[in-house]
Amino acid sequence: MPARSDKTSRSTTSRSSKPRTTAEVPPPPASSTASRSRGAPKTANPPTRRTMPSGTTVGPSVTHKATPATPDSKPSEAPSSPSAPPLTTFTDHLDRAAIATTARFTGNVSPAAVALAWADWAMHAATAPGHQLNVFKAFAAIDKPASTDATNVNGPREADRRFRDPSWDKPPFSWWRERFLRTQAFVDEMTGDIPGVDPHHRDVVRFMARQWLDVFSPSNQWWANPEVLSSIRETQGQNLVKGAQRWWSDLRDMAAGNAPGAGPEACKAFRVGHEIAATPGKVVYRNAFFELLQYAPAQAQTWREPILIAPSWLLKYYILDLETQHSLVAYLVSQGHSVFMISWHNPGPEDRDGGLEDYLESGLLTALREVRRMTGDVPVHACGYCLGGTLLAIAAATLARQSGAAGPSGQTTRKVDDVGTLASVTLLAAQTDFSEPGELGLFIDASQVAYLEAMMWRQGFIGGEQLAGTFQLLNSRDLIWSRLMHDYLLGEAAQTTDFTVWNADTTRIPARLHSQCLRELYLNNALATGTLKIGGQPVALSDIRVPMFVVATERDHISPWRSVYKMHLLNHGDLTFALVSGGHNVGVVCEPGHARSHHRIATRVAGSAYRDPDEWFGATPAMQSSWWPAWQAWLLAQGKHGGGDKPVAAPWPPATSLGDAPGAYVLER
Repeated sequence: MPARSDKTSRSTTSRSSKPRTTAEVPPPPASSTASRSRGAPKTANPPTRRTMPSGTTVGPSVTHKATPATPDSKPSEAPSSPSAPPLTTFTDHLDRAAIATTARFTGNVSPAAVALAWADWAMHAATAPGHQLNVFKAFAAIDKPASTDATNVNGPREADRRFRDPSWDKPPFSWWRERFLRTQAFVDEMTGDIPGVDPHHRDVVRFMARQWLDVFSPSNQWWANPEVLSSIRETQGQNLVKGAQRWWSDLRDMAAGNAPGAGPEACKAFRVGHEIAATPGKVVYRNAFFELLQYAPAQAQTWREPILIAPSWLLKYYILDLETQHSLVAYLVSQGHSVFMISWHNPGPEDRDGGLEDYLESGLLTALREVRRMTGDVPVHACGYCLGGTLLAIAAATLARQSGAAGPSGQTTRKVDDVGTLASVTLLAAQTDFSEPGELGLFIDASQVAYLEAMMWRQGFIGGEQLAGTFQLLNSRDLIWSRLMHDYLLGEAAQTTDFTVWNADTTRIPARLHSQCLRELYLNNALATGTLKIGGQPVALSDIRVPMFVVATERDHISPWRSVYKMHLLNHGDLTFALVSGGHNVGVVCEPGHARSHHRIATRVAGSAYRDPDEWFGATPAMQSSWWPAWQAWLLAQGKHGGGDKPVAAPWPPATSLGDAPGAYVLER
């Protein structure tokens, strides 16, 4: 990661001290279902100031005076807001302050949520004799000699990569390994299904028990790990010395506010705008929420219909524009597409009131209108990644409802600037039904959300390092314990890559936006049930009529593929579903030629019968290749009906440029 001095800091200058040279745009109306701070009344957002090119229109309901943007235009500042959401009474304020204080000592974890989970499990386990018998059998099996097919003949189960080294097949290490795995089976049985236990509480108890058990895994003990002992013999203990040096270096990185192993010195080989996020382009639009990047075409002609990519606000956009060989953006440009990218502003405490409708109307929908304005009002292939895909699904449903809304006399009315906005919708590892959010749901219940809201009420946002800790716990074996063994016990230097640099470059999320996502999407599952409202109107994914391409990854801890697959139940149009190898990030960033990559892909034609995910998996063969070429061919196929597969003169250079890509917002820390 570049040094902090290379980054552009957030401006904290008061907006009122600057002359009004940009457009004053009223915010969209607040959603009637938007979550608010406890006791906080509904209040409209303050006006948003945005820099726009001449002639820009935001929507038929918005009027403004636009001024031409110049290449040296500065980033617009986020809307000003009160330092904290107003509370109705002193007692409300007192409750929120008390919870926020407690959260500081518990790592933002709700003690009540943890206690309720364990109490539910313990009381039901105490009155379940059948379960107790199964637990006793599992406990008795810990000391039983392993059977022939369970011992060191073939090694442990393939899924447990901690013990894949052949040295684990030799005693006494094989005995320690098998005893640990049987103890693990005992814990799984003990925390398994019990009649009457709430499934969420069961999962919390099992997760916590497994986390504690993993601490005592023989793979994490230097004296019980044959790989570490072998390294000690070969290096005469220098591996432990190097491991201690690595540990001290990581402590210094964390003290400096950087992720372990991601200090300026370690990341100097991957600088934003040089080695990564380096696809040539221009910033063609900027407002308080995002910058719009347009990438330079690779040839004189491009395909007629442009691509707009909306990343999640949880991350910096250049996960899709890493080094050239790993860059989805560079790949699409090389295939002749005109590509645009949203780069979200990294919010601070002053942006605490930015909500879901703000990111929809002043974010994604504004970006769509700008892309259409700059490309001759042709339909756009919109692509959303992670929560950016969720936002895109909401936007597509909103546009479909607006385009087909019935007027007072019964005739169909259409918003002129939204007619034919989308040519297709692509969702990358994006959930729309949050009823089964996977292990991420362990951290989401009413009590836990109250603690997170209290923490955000105090600071105005949730920080990237706080989210990173959660994601590390979800995959602790790979992200915590494997690092312990590799870096500290074996003393091997961690390799810095473009991906690790991006992963350490975290962002913040406004308090209101994160609260709405947790309550409306996760707790209430409002998007899937049709109870989410935008502009007072319900959002129904069944309204979407454009073709959809949905990508899920096999080992996704954030958006489990079976959860992503539920789009088949929510939308009844043409839907192409691709299940790709890898996890949430690596599966999406899977360039052609990637070793061991594979994908399954099949299209559900509108009107076809539903197939459950297991049936779909069994009937869809795996292809040993990246999914990128299949998606690119699908995009061209969707454009055949409207001439989108016909090459046109590349829309370059842009009529207005605010600077070179990657822009200023991506550099904000």
